[in-house]
Amino acid sequence: MELVIASNNINKIKEIKNILGDFFENVYSLKDIGLDVDVEETGKTFFENAMIKAKTICQLTNKVALADDSGLRVDFLNGGPGVYSARYAGEEHDDEKNIDKLLLTMEKTIDRKANFTSTIVVYYPNGNYVSADGVVYGEITTERQGTNGFGYDPIFFSYELNKTFGQASDQEKNKVSHRGKALEKIRELLSK
Repeated sequence: MELVIASNNINKIKEIKNILGDFFENVYSLKDIGLDVDVEETGKTFFENAMIKAKTICQLTNKVALADDSGLRVDFLNGGPGVYSARYAGEEHDDEKNIDKLLLTMEKTIDRKANFTSTIVVYYPNGNYVSADGVVYGEITTERQGTNGFGYDPIFFSYELNKTFGQASDQEKNKVSHRGKALEKIRELLSK
């Protein structure tokens, strides 16, 4: 079975291939199949955005497509930035600016609880689909710690790892990450 990952995010593609790569005969990124498209995420939930992307890429390629939508949900921000995590500081999807804005916004708060949430949809050419969610809990640090990962990883302290995702190896992060948990659930669903 061939799978197209509906993403241009190199880090997401790497993470998905690490977890699901052995499940599919071939796993392609959009770049691998020569598809230059950026599907507009117009949904108000992680599921809606993942469904929009998976269905669109499936229809364009006539292959099974996997899409994820994920983000950081901060208690102090009533679940924000949520679906706007990548664009929190502007449309340019700048990780460093997003981190700077969040640290500044939370500068004076003691309520630093947060979670990363991921919803994954695998969509088939016949219109069937499976979906799963994954959540990892932690808190926002007061400064960057570690240089690994991407996005908010240097300021997300994982309760399960007892360190930030920025301090964790890829293998450590994949074992506990929101996307990793959702992908493991997808593996279970696909094997049935």
